[in-house]
Amino acid sequence: QLQLVESGGGLVQPGGSLRLSCAVSGFTLDYYAIGWFRQAPGKEREGVSCIKSSAGSTYYADSVKGRFTISRDNAKNTVYLQMDSLKPEDTAIYYCATRSPQLGALACWNWGVYSYWGQGTQVTVSS
Repeated sequence: QLQLVESGGGLVQPGGSLRLSCAVSGFTLDYYAIGWFRQAPGKEREGVSCIKSSAGSTYYADSVKGRFTISRDNAKNTVYLQMDSLKPEDTAIYYCATRSPQLGALACWNWGVYSYWGQGTQVTVSS
């Protein structure tokens, strides 16, 4: 059974940093793309960043480009989201998700095909 568990959220001041982790089990991370999403109060969920299984190509939404970095450690079955220069508008629940490995050729920013989700971790950026 595929399982994803996020951790690393918390309260941080503007300009600070957090590193989120997405630990996966029930499948081998090597063959799966992982996406990070977030949902702020009163807003729709949005895709933030993703990393493909093959060659580890990455994508970032314009709102986080240059501030967030996604990486994966297949040996640890974990994907990370390093978040720097955090802003109050980054406040949200952050989720990691994955999709069927049969979609491997599809660009990872096709957000609508992610079907396995973690429970989320809260990130609050406030002074």
